[in-house]
Amino acid sequence: MTANTISKTAREALPTMQHASDELLHSAGKAVNSTRAYASDALDKAENQMRELRGSVDPVVDMLASKAQKLARHSLDLASEAKYRAEQSLRHATRATTRYVADQPVRSVLIAAAVGAVVALLISSARHRNQNRY
Repeated sequence: MTANTISKTAREALPTMQHASDELLHSAGKAVNSTRAYASDALDKAENQMRELRGSVDPVVDMLASKAQKLARHSLDLASEAKYRAEQSLRHATRATTRYVADQPVRSVLIAAAVGAVVALLISSARHRNQNRY
């Protein structure tokens, strides 16, 4: 093969190569446009799903907040009721103790002295244990 033959073959192949190059470029352009359309569609779907989620999350948050308020209100009511019952129980115990002391004064003094002695022994014992510890 001579240089002229190679040059002639290259010149003859040039239009075919240009055509193939144009076809490749056209195919690449189609692929880019197709990919762009697919990505745009995917983004639109994602955006719609986010809107739907946002719309469904707001009512759930409102419902949870409402339930939390109801629970807090119920807890306060229960605490108020427990306080009322404790006050009633304390009043009843106070009346019963006052009546017992009025009815049995000597016995009440002896019980008070016994309780005082037990408390004094417990305090003394606790102090003695603490001194031995150090």
